[in-house]
Amino acid sequence: MFLAELQPEEKVAFLELASLIASIDGKLSIYESFIIEKYQKEMRLENYAIKGLDLEDILKRFKSERTKNIVLTEILQLIFSDGVFQEQERESVRLIKTYFGFDPKEYGSFKEWIMKIKELEKLVE
Repeated sequence: MFLAELQPEEKVAFLELASLIASIDGKLSIYESFIIEKYQKEMRLENYAIKGLDLEDILKRFKSERTKNIVLTEILQLIFSDGVFQEQERESVRLIKTYFGFDPKEYGSFKEWIMKIKELEKLVE
């Protein structure tokens, strides 16, 4: 939704992060695959080859509060796309929240918003 606002270096970092999170449980669901393709199109990175950067190298590229909000929002959408919140995904979100310095209440708001979007998408399908 908001990925076009990211700077070129942030777009690459986001795609690396999305790929890392999507495959963290050892398998890439059809929903996760679809969303990653959507991200690539939105950011015009269809031909980008994932390099497999580590989480800290990825996260340090996001500087502004707005950018961090965009990243968390989009990553939560990816995580909840398959309807399952795996323990590995939960741990990754915890690391992202800590690294970015998110307040627990703020995270709750993001999560609720993503769940509402997901419900709206079901109504449209």
